[in-house]
Amino acid sequence: MTMVFVCVAHAESVANPKASYIDVVQRHALLAHNSDPRIAKAIASLSFCTKLPVVPPPTGRMVIPPHYISGGHGPINPAEAEVTRTYSSFERRVTAGMNQWLVSSSRDEAQCAQQQIDAWAQAATLLDYDPRESSQAWFQVEWTLSSIAISESVLLNESSLDPTLVRRDIQWMDKVAHRTVDFDKAGTQTNNHHYWRALAAVSTGIISSDDSLFNWGIDVYKQAIGELDQRGAFPQEMARHERATHYQAFALQPLVPLAQFAERQHVPLYQYRSPTGRTIADAVDFFAAAIANPDIVKAYTPDPQLLNDGPDLFAFAEFYAHHVSPAQLSAPLLKGLEQPTVATRIGGSITVVDGYAPAQADQPSSQPRRTS
Repeated sequence: MTMVFVCVAHAESVANPKASYIDVVQRHALLAHNSDPRIAKAIASLSFCTKLPVVPPPTGRMVIPPHYISGGHGPINPAEAEVTRTYSSFERRVTAGMNQWLVSSSRDEAQCAQQQIDAWAQAATLLDYDPRESSQAWFQVEWTLSSIAISESVLLNESSLDPTLVRRDIQWMDKVAHRTVDFDKAGTQTNNHHYWRALAAVSTGIISSDDSLFNWGIDVYKQAIGELDQRGAFPQEMARHERATHYQAFALQPLVPLAQFAERQHVPLYQYRSPTGRTIADAVDFFAAAIANPDIVKAYTPDPQLLNDGPDLFAFAEFYAHHVSPAQLSAPLLKGLEQPTVATRIGGSITVVDGYAPAQADQPSSQPRRTS
């Protein structure tokens, strides 16, 4: 399905460029007095930016082989992983530093992450590509930019960082964001990649006080919710055959953090209801229902579902769990949150960043609880 995206007239402004997608001060305090074993396990498993090797910026034109050997599903192309390993290592090192800083307030870890970002900024990485030549390069930009802009939004709370360096890095991210958004505006793609570019735009727009990026991303969020069908499924993700359920989650992975960022700027996207009456809760509920009963996906595809059960599958649910009452968390979501979640594209160890702890459910959260 192809839809033409139209921006809405109402515009918002970035209220606080240092407001990350979590309340950093509150999260510091919660982590310092953590008693939840799952969060403790996540902390113990963290890497250190200072102990990981520096990731040199890739040079030359970005050309990345497609993720799938043919089309949008089926066998995965092993050649892609060889090329994208550098980007994954970069995301892992930056988020490791941010996560460690969040736990320990280590200036060395924060500065390590910032210097790693700066190396790529000075090389003007993530700018030399064209989606018509390599769509996978375009996709990689949206993921890597989301990862580092999110990390920067947290690191901005460390006062020892060199302001000149930080300013240079944010200016680079802003340029990268505008380029990827400009390509998006020139096309008609409105599937999960559209949502990832929206997260990149919002997270970058906030740290750079760029209202145009911020508003564009918010509009995309609203458009995404408007696409949900009567069951709460994203129709374009349901067209992904054996990976339909996986892509329902993959669409939620950028949309939920985007809502987090917006809430911190006083834009209540968790409560946003589309003209068709849908909210983000409908998409989450459909995903949980599909996990519990894969047969419901047969309404869209006869293919048995191939689900990626990696540590990123339920990462979005860590954030979401803080915005609903405990009674609204279904058994599949609670089961998915039994182990720590990790997704470098949205901040690394999400259990560390904003992990849901049932025993602490009535204590102050890094996000205000919403029940509507």
